[in-house]
Parts: sequence; C-alpha cells; structure tokens
Amino acid sequence: MPDHAPVLPICRHCDGFPTVHITTGTRLPDGTRATLTAVCPACKGTGHTLPAAALARAGR
Repeated sequence: MPDHAPVLPICRHCDGFPTVHITTGTRLPDGTRATLTAVCPACKGTGHTLPAAALARAGR
C-alpha cells in the first residue's frame, strides 16, 4: 500500500507555481534569451503554506 505524504495547502499568492523565469528581452551570443528567476516571497519557493497557528489565550 503506498504511503502518501500529508497534503499541505497550496500557497494563495502563487497558486502553487513558486518559481518563474522572466525574459529580459536581451539575447545571449548563442541566441537564447537572458532570464531572471523570481521566487514567491510568501512561500519562499515551496509552493505550499503551513496552516495558521491557533491563537492561545493567556491570562483570564
């Protein structure tokens, strides 16, 4: 029986696509395009977020 990993919620900011490559429009000598890599700041490139921690009430 396969062992499944727990399902983490998908990041709301990037919808599960945490890393994108953006073309700059510049061509390199071999003819390819120069790209920049951008990573989602909310999930830090994982595509998933951790559930929000429950608030604990202290005192009365």
